[in-house]
Amino acid sequence: MAQSVPLPVVLPIEDTQTIRLWQGAAPGAQGTTETDIPSLTVYLPRNTPAGMTAIVIMPGGGYRNLAMNHEGRQVANYLNSAGIAAFVLQYRLGPRYHHTVELGDAQCAIRTIRSHASEWHVAPDRIGAMGFSAGGHLAATVSTHFDSGIPQAADPIDRAGSRPDFTILSYPVISFTEPWTHQGSRTNLLGDNPSPEIAKSLSADQAVTSNTPPTFIFLTNADTVVPAENSVAYYLALRKAGASGEIHIFEKGPHGVGLATDDPALGEWPKLLMNWLRANRFVTP
Repeated sequence: MAQSVPLPVVLPIEDTQTIRLWQGAAPGAQGTTETDIPSLTVYLPRNTPAGMTAIVIMPGGGYRNLAMNHEGRQVANYLNSAGIAAFVLQYRLGPRYHHTVELGDAQCAIRTIRSHASEWHVAPDRIGAMGFSAGGHLAATVSTHFDSGIPQAADPIDRAGSRPDFTILSYPVISFTEPWTHQGSRTNLLGDNPSPEIAKSLSADQAVTSNTPPTFIFLTNADTVVPAENSVAYYLALRKAGASGEIHIFEKGPHGVGLATDDPALGEWPKLLMNWLRANRFVTP
C-alpha cells in the first residue's frame, strides 16, 4: 500500500510512496481531507540509474474526479517498463477548488522533482508533463504558464523552474472559448460565469509561444466528449509559433481509452510515443 509521508530533506528511492507536495497545508487549502492534500505517487523502474527521464502524469476526470487507475497507475507502469520514472499527480479538484489552485499543484510537482533530481536519479532537464482529457488541459496549461523559479526563495523547491521539458497530451481538453469546449471541465475549473479574459488565458492554444515545450498529441476522430478540434488547435498553434509538435489522430475509438490495451489499433499509440521520445532524445534507445 502506498503511504503518505511529509517531504524530507533527502528523498529515499522508494517505489509507490506517496509524497505530499507541501509539508503543511497546501496554499489555498480548504480542509485537511485527502482531497485537500495534493500529492505525488512515485513509480520507479526496476533499475534506477542516474539520469533517468521523469514524467509527471496528470489523470483526467473533468476537473471533478481523477481516473487514477487507467490514466495513472497503468500508465506509470508502462513508462517504468521503458526505464522512465513516473510520478502520478493527485491535484485538487473543482467545484471545491478553482484556478489557480490546480496549476499551482502541477507547477509544484515539477519543481519538486527538479529540485530533488539527484536523489531520485532523475535528469533535471528531462522532466515531462503528461495529461489525459482534463489532465491534458492541466499539462498544456503548465506547459504554457511557467517560470524559471524564484532564486531568492527560502524553500529550495520554489527556486526550481516549473517548465516541463516536454509534454504529452492524450485526448486533451484545450479551449475554454470555442463551441467545442468541454463545458464540464470549464465549469469545474473556473466556475459558472468566468470572465472572458480568464477563459481565453486558459485556452492553451492561445497561450502557445516559441518556448512552449515539444509536444506529442494523441486522440481519436470519433471522440464526442472532447472533440478533435481541441488537439488540432493546439498542434496548429505549436506550428504557427515555431514550436515542436507531433500529432496522431486515430479514426475510431471513444474518449478516455488510456493505454487502449484492449484495442489492437489504438494500442499502438504508446509505441508511437516511445518512438517520439527516442527521436527527440528525451529517452535513450
